[in-house]
Amino acid sequence: MDNRPIGFFDSGLGGLTCIPYLMKRLPEEKIIYYGDTARTPYGSKAESTIRSFSLEIADFLVKSNVKMIVIACNTVSATCLDDIQKRFPSIPVIGIIEPTATEVAEICDENDRVGIIGTKVTVSSHAYRNLISKGNSRIKIFETPCPAFVPLIEEGIIDNEIMNLTIRYYMDDFVRDNKLDTVILGCTHYPLIQDNIRKIYPELNIVNPSSIVVSRIEQELEAGDMFAQKSDFENVFFASDLSENFLNMIDHIFKNEKAKVKFLNFDFEKERMRRDSADEL
Repeated sequence: MDNRPIGFFDSGLGGLTCIPYLMKRLPEEKIIYYGDTARTPYGSKAESTIRSFSLEIADFLVKSNVKMIVIACNTVSATCLDDIQKRFPSIPVIGIIEPTATEVAEICDENDRVGIIGTKVTVSSHAYRNLISKGNSRIKIFETPCPAFVPLIEEGIIDNEIMNLTIRYYMDDFVRDNKLDTVILGCTHYPLIQDNIRKIYPELNIVNPSSIVVSRIEQELEAGDMFAQKSDFENVFFASDLSENFLNMIDHIFKNEKAKVKFLNFDFEKERMRRDSADEL
């Protein structure tokens, strides 16, 4: 038994899409979430910058006494998973890509044509392609970046024609030319436009890593005898910019599942400036 919270983090609000699946499957588990909304998106940044930001957030979560870190960000999972695991060898650190790649390798075969959509960094890393091919080299895999999705989603531009036109811009030729039957949402923001994609391409099988990663979390908790019991711990959601968009998106994602939740702002840049000013005094 371990009543410490599970730490989740993402470049912004996308990682929130994992949380309802966890709450439904493991309702006793408590959460500390960090969304780096002030510095999003990560998907077009240099890997060194992504690594620096990610280790900073992981340090913050460990200091908050989490029992596990879930990297609810495909970009970070593709670039920094090993770095974070090496930095914190005493606690499980789970990326979101490997569990999904393992499942796709198991359920698909040589007749399937799988498309991967994600940020520029995730797609250029070929992390999904390499892991799926390692598990099942017969699957045909195609990739394309969709860099405008995250900024639009972060701004709440989802249920309108602008988003639908953007989806068509990135995906019409990609789906048609490669004769895709399956698409992996290779960014945790993308489940927020899953319904849009399903309406535009009703024949596609959509794979959502935000739901799949919960099975891996459960496996790790069981292996370490770390399941939580009922407690009064409040789920805490940090954001580096606790904006109206972030709070509205929490309303959109969680609906009636927000019992015992508090929201806090923590900006690393502002905290550094505060410390520097204090040191000067």
